[in-house]
Amino acid sequence: MGEPADRDEAPPLAEAVGGALGIAESVLPSAAFVATYTATGQETEPALIAAVALGAGLAIARVVRGQTMQFAFAGLVGIAISAYVVSRTGRAEDFFLPGLLANAGYALAYAISIAVRWPLLGVVIALASNRGMEWRQDPARVRAYSRASWVWVGLFSLRLAVQLPLYLTGSVVALGATRVAMGVPLFAVGIWLSWLMLRTRERD
Repeated sequence: MGEPADRDEAPPLAEAVGGALGIAESVLPSAAFVATYTATGQETEPALIAAVALGAGLAIARVVRGQTMQFAFAGLVGIAISAYVVSRTGRAEDFFLPGLLANAGYALAYAISIAVRWPLLGVVIALASNRGMEWRQDPARVRAYSRASWVWVGLFSLRLAVQLPLYLTGSVVALGATRVAMGVPLFAVGIWLSWLMLRTRERD
């Protein structure tokens, strides 16, 4: 059976998303895109340059500080894909299309993992903690991870429900605002709720 948590504190959010730079990487490039797009009279090229340049600058900051590149690399790939899509379509709202597709993919992946009794949150935590998949032998832990995984299905689905209509109507500024508001803050809620649901079942 699962073991009680060793401590009563939730995992630090900053650590979970890669520190202060991780938070900046998740917020600033899209904010820079929208701000530049608005300031230049809805010109996509300078907005893309601003977003890519800021993402690259944050990645360089990680190198200078000797930090891991995994978060910066993921962010740069996302920005590069978004920039490529916009360069092909000329539609500023398409900067947010890869993120929408990613949210749809994550929601579907978590839902499928629950259905096949391999809840994705359990897999992620096991890989991150190097503890293996022994939790799969405990039905109670599988159920706990399944319940917590529904939190993430809901989180990604909520993002889609709010942002997809804005994308379809070309509301670029509103898209940028909701992406920031539903980024790190909503992720923090997901971590907190998952921790509450798992803390009596898993060691921190």
